[in-house]
Amino acid sequence: MTTYRHPATAAIVLAAGQGTRMHSDLAKVLHPMSGSPLLGHVLHALDRLGVGRVLVVVGHQRERVMQMFADSEVEWVVQAEQRGTGHAVMQAGGVLQGFEGSLLVVCGDTPLLRPSTLHALLEGHRTSGAAVTVLSMWLPDPTGYGRIVRRADGSIDSIVEQVDATPSQRALDEVNSGIYVFDYPALATVLSQLTAANSQGEYYLTDTVALLQRSGLKAAVVLAPDYRELLGINTPEQLAEAERIHAQLEGSGT
Repeated sequence: MTTYRHPATAAIVLAAGQGTRMHSDLAKVLHPMSGSPLLGHVLHALDRLGVGRVLVVVGHQRERVMQMFADSEVEWVVQAEQRGTGHAVMQAGGVLQGFEGSLLVVCGDTPLLRPSTLHALLEGHRTSGAAVTVLSMWLPDPTGYGRIVRRADGSIDSIVEQVDATPSQRALDEVNSGIYVFDYPALATVLSQLTAANSQGEYYLTDTVALLQRSGLKAAVVLAPDYRELLGINTPEQLAEAERIHAQLEGSGT
């Protein structure tokens, strides 16, 4: 089992959502898959990645989540009102004050995430010199995901959420996985510029990509090798499918 070392990187796990489509009273990240809560799989991947700090943003049933992982070496960040991914990262501002390294943002409901993919993302970010690097994936059916809009030279232009996308943008099948790595000082300068002027009334972390580019900084994209490991869990059916994929990946040794 390969273990990496990224001591200058902090990871923040977005785990505050209720997960209403799970049709359960249990917080989404506490639903079990292959014997462990969804969040537990993500924390295990980060442990193998060897990051220096792990922050977990909690909201819905936060006491229950914190109790479940009381023995984990994580820093807890409370998002009392869930107003989007950008808003979640904003809540970590006090905890991250003075932090000068890279910030890896992952989702707490992606239990199939592999450390090797996150390592490739961090290495791609380091070599590109970008202020933000987005982990993307090709999906057979991109419905519901933010689309990656590229420029003619292949570089990233923007990320457009499906509800805000034009018909031509909705036809794109390269999508945002919801996983990013930022130069944190650069991110901190643009977080305050986020607005909730969109159809969901939320602060999108995706909007920071364009804000960083407008300030003259570079954005990059790393394409994941297997979209299956980045699939988020939103319904019982998706959880059952993740169980099947996990068994396949474990059986193949990947």
